[in-house]
Amino acid sequence: MRPKAIPLTCPAGTVLFSPGQECPGFVRLNKGTIRVTLTAANGREVVLYRVSPGDVCLQTFACMTDGRRYSAEGTAESDIIGEIMPHAAFRQSMSENAEFRDEILKGVAHRFADFEQLVEDVALTGFDARLARVLLRLASNNDQITATHDALAVETASGRAFVSRRLGEFACRGLVEPGRGRLRLLDRNGLERIASETN
Repeated sequence: MRPKAIPLTCPAGTVLFSPGQECPGFVRLNKGTIRVTLTAANGREVVLYRVSPGDVCLQTFACMTDGRRYSAEGTAESDIIGEIMPHAAFRQSMSENAEFRDEILKGVAHRFADFEQLVEDVALTGFDARLARVLLRLASNNDQITATHDALAVETASGRAFVSRRLGEFACRGLVEPGRGRLRLLDRNGLERIASETN
């Protein structure tokens, strides 16, 4: 008899897993987003990826298939609703359910594409382009962003002071309007031009 999935419901801000922690099972989201971050020895933090409904968390996938422990932190970015598939149920579904197996493997392939983009952004793209991409991605429909400079530093894999300097330059160029814990995009087209630069 297949073990039953465990309901998962938690509010925004809940830490779902941390480095060194054992994996309780495979998480499948129905609602909400999980932000997965990695922290270096020097304390600098970077967002690896986000998990939304239908996505695969590579950290969890590695734990389930290779028996390893988590090496990053997963935090509920919004209220989440989902379920945790126990190890036995995950292995059985991967073995016997072709549709489930295809869904998981496609999800892993898409996630690797995200990692390729992250490497390109950090190693091969100029910082202004990286920052512009983050601002465009985080902006709401009315061009508002609720994020501190610390949060933007995590999103761009950089330091807070550098983010502050470049945002100041963006503001002088009329691209953004800074505020306390928030930003407003003033020139989306200008940011899109910067975001398209490769060096």
